[in-house]
Amino acid sequence: MSRERTDHFDGVRFLNPGGSPGQRFSQVPRMLREPRTRWPARVDQPTRQPAPLNGSAAVVTFIGHSTFLIQTAAGNVLTDPMYSERAGPLNQLGPRRVRPPAVRFDDLPPISTVLLSHNHYDHCDLPTLRKLAKRFDPLVVTPLENGRLVRSAGIRRVEELDWWQQAKMPPLPVTLTPAHHFSARTPFDRNRALWSGFVLAADGARILFAGDTAYGPFFNDVARRLGPIDLALLPIGAYEPRWFMQSVHMNPADAVQAHLDVEAAESIGMHFGTFQMTAEGIDDPLQALEQARQAKNLPASSFRTLDFGESHRIR
Repeated sequence: MSRERTDHFDGVRFLNPGGSPGQRFSQVPRMLREPRTRWPARVDQPTRQPAPLNGSAAVVTFIGHSTFLIQTAAGNVLTDPMYSERAGPLNQLGPRRVRPPAVRFDDLPPISTVLLSHNHYDHCDLPTLRKLAKRFDPLVVTPLENGRLVRSAGIRRVEELDWWQQAKMPPLPVTLTPAHHFSARTPFDRNRALWSGFVLAADGARILFAGDTAYGPFFNDVARRLGPIDLALLPIGAYEPRWFMQSVHMNPADAVQAHLDVEAAESIGMHFGTFQMTAEGIDDPLQALEQARQAKNLPASSFRTLDFGESHRIR
């Protein structure tokens, strides 16, 4: 990699806002020894059809984990598409899916753009990208140094960007936003590729897909630089034990604060109830979100979750 140093790149590896490299890999064995609340082996549910656009600025459908279908008049977008049974190398290792994708792959409408936030297996799933490449030939917008991995799945069109840069190739405006996380596909490539969130504009409505992130003051910068958000898609799961996960993932209280920081008219929770990645129970994020919302005296409609397969209409 030959790239100039910045406040979040030291010449070799990328850094979080403020210069932090994230949680140390040496702490992972201790984290894995933490007691875990048992999840059900499988939660079966019927698949659903996405609601039609019908003149709205956008229709957002929750497929599962961090995968949303965002339908707009300018084209349809998928976020961090993940349709595989396991989130891990060769789809043989890593956590197994508890809930199936709520929209069948064959029921997806034509996809013009994929927003891919970083290279972790539960967000960058090569088998899903191969299927998307074969069926739709979409453009993938992703942070710096993820392009080679994405192209290895047969994706022909990739636009790699740094934080705050606006994409030039998508059919609708997309800007990368900072996130506080890390990247790795193996023990040897930690933070060699960048991570991010995205703000996309659809018929005047601004949608934030925050990607995978811990809480940070950069959420205030999103509203300051890009304007208030109409709909924020914010992670609320995979947050225990807190001593380890605080620098990796938001908990629901963090997500509620991020909702306030970006001045979101509405927010929807994600990154829960699909893969057991950490210690909390499958329904704990939902209960904690309700408590966090009540603590800030926010109405239930301001920050909620969608049922798996449910669609939400913006204007």
